[in-house]
Amino acid sequence: MNTKVWVVDNIVDKRLIYSQIKEAAQWLKDGEVVAFPTETVYGLGANAKDTKAVEKIFAAKGRPSDNPLIVHIAHLQQLDEIVSDVPCLARTLIEHFWPGPLTLILPKKEGVISDKVTAGLSTVAVRMPAHPVALALIEESGLPLAAPSANISGRPSPTTAAHVFADLNGQIAGIVDGGETGIGVESTVLDCTSDVPTILRPGGVTKEALEQVIGNVAADSALTDERQTPKSPGMKYTHYAPKSPMAIVQGSPSFLQTLVNQQRALGKKVGVMTTEENRSFYDADVVLTCGSRHDLRTVASRLYDTLRKFDETNVDFIYSESFPTEGIGAAIMNRLRKAAGHQVIAEK
Repeated sequence: MNTKVWVVDNIVDKRLIYSQIKEAAQWLKDGEVVAFPTETVYGLGANAKDTKAVEKIFAAKGRPSDNPLIVHIAHLQQLDEIVSDVPCLARTLIEHFWPGPLTLILPKKEGVISDKVTAGLSTVAVRMPAHPVALALIEESGLPLAAPSANISGRPSPTTAAHVFADLNGQIAGIVDGGETGIGVESTVLDCTSDVPTILRPGGVTKEALEQVIGNVAADSALTDERQTPKSPGMKYTHYAPKSPMAIVQGSPSFLQTLVNQQRALGKKVGVMTTEENRSFYDADVVLTCGSRHDLRTVASRLYDTLRKFDETNVDFIYSESFPTEGIGAAIMNRLRKAAGHQVIAEK
């Protein structure tokens, strides 16, 4: 299969739908799989109503079939078509955060979307992306699009079309190249069917921001216990991992440097992922910065790209600094723990 790439501006005038978007939308209507940019990461889209199309997503990614997908929509009419109920609390969240990086878990309407999308669950994950290219593509196709991240399952999520091409060239029909994404980590997933709204995956909308709007918000125990059945994408299996093994270090730069020295004494080529403020503290074979500790949004936006850059260096092991878990830091640490297979080394 030859993967076609359509390059479009990331500012789309809805009055003048680009010919590239029209063609990509037609391919989606024809049951093909097409990657496209969102404000978080690139998604791998297919018609959520078409089981054969959705199966192509799982095949291209090598994604386990018990890992549900998020459905992306462009307007609220599509929401009413695929869910059986939208509680008042969810309506309030929609008013405040859509379009945006917030996915809501709601009771699904039976017989509308493919059961492959929900992995047999009675609920469906839905969001409205805040990216003009994504919205234009969904609207032009007239379809709700099931769309996990557009990468090989387990790899760092893609924040550029080049990342998608590197992973999936020849495996999918096309890629809409709308430039680099903004936020860099996936959407927050919030279960609106529980007694207390519960975060199933931290992401672009912080817990603090949610609580300012709706009050108390819980965090699901499955974030730390992977034996539970996933209610949300990203809750099961290793994700976001570079090719080399990795550990998160909780401690001082001098402690991390000691770990580097120990590995290098064994003849290992060692990489360190750090921030701009701490770059000068480390002597390692490869030292890459992923943003500023003073603005964790920069770390979120560059996290996956930095993890992918380590794959170009052939390091034997990677140590990453840890980050505060307030605000967007919760999403950063969630992704890092997944990337490291939950291997954390703490300074005593």
